[in-house]
Amino acid sequence: MRWLLVFVAGLLATITPAAAQDVGRFVTIDAVPSTNIAPPRVTVWLPPGYDAGKRRYGVVYMHDGQNLFDRKRSNFDKIWAADKSVLRLVAAHKIAPVIIVGVDQPGEARYRQYFPQRLYSLASPKLRADIDSTGEGPLFGDAYLKFLTDDLKPLIDRTYRTRRDPAHTAVVGSSMGGLISCYAFVERPDIFGRAGCVSTHWPLTFVLAPTPGDERPGVWKPYLTAHLDKPGGRRLWMDHGDKTLDAAYPAWQPLIDADLRELGWQQGRDFESRTYPGAEHEENAWAARLDDIFGWLLR
Repeated sequence: MRWLLVFVAGLLATITPAAAQDVGRFVTIDAVPSTNIAPPRVTVWLPPGYDAGKRRYGVVYMHDGQNLFDRKRSNFDKIWAADKSVLRLVAAHKIAPVIIVGVDQPGEARYRQYFPQRLYSLASPKLRADIDSTGEGPLFGDAYLKFLTDDLKPLIDRTYRTRRDPAHTAVVGSSMGGLISCYAFVERPDIFGRAGCVSTHWPLTFVLAPTPGDERPGVWKPYLTAHLDKPGGRRLWMDHGDKTLDAAYPAWQPLIDADLRELGWQQGRDFESRTYPGAEHEENAWAARLDDIFGWLLR
């Protein structure tokens, strides 16, 4: 019996424990220096293999960084699990690995930080008053966009091995974050070649349904006509559910889709617009369709 125990112990000693699965790693920047906005906390996810190789990676910039990766930091005990989506899609050979950069939102000032300011300039005095009442303070979406393009992206490009061109640079967010993602995509085609506008709050204020004489349904068209370039290989994803706050969006999304078509953007090639029946306005719903979003944008 003793010889058997010795044999088993020797056999076990020759077996190498399975290596822990590489799921990437996180880097936290507590306060990104900025003269444009209050320095925000930023979380960077580096995909598996980053530290061992020399390849360069596309980058996805995402808003509401608290709600992307870690439930302990999330606002609602729910997360997008954005890193897990990339891991699945890479394993399925649907996308190349990317770096994800999550920017924390500023709490009560979130609406004002994510509001597209050119639309405010196109609004009537009455609509401006409604926006001012909703935001309870001055808008600074332009300053936030300048932070993304002039402060954050150069820092990320200096620090990590990135592919810096628009074709490999995406911006993704939900609700008001969808608005600012669309705005970034339109305003800076030289930087953002991909945008994901998830459950986008096209109504602009929190009066959700169009009302008689409402100018909001028409405010987007002159803006897009004046500022949206030809597709040129860029891709824009838009979607919504039909429950909770998302129940308001089916009245708005077709108007944006029609504007894009009139400007020569082709659905399925240049932009995508999808409805998710039964989906609510919350992180679990966005996580459930993130493979669709990343898979189409980053394919």
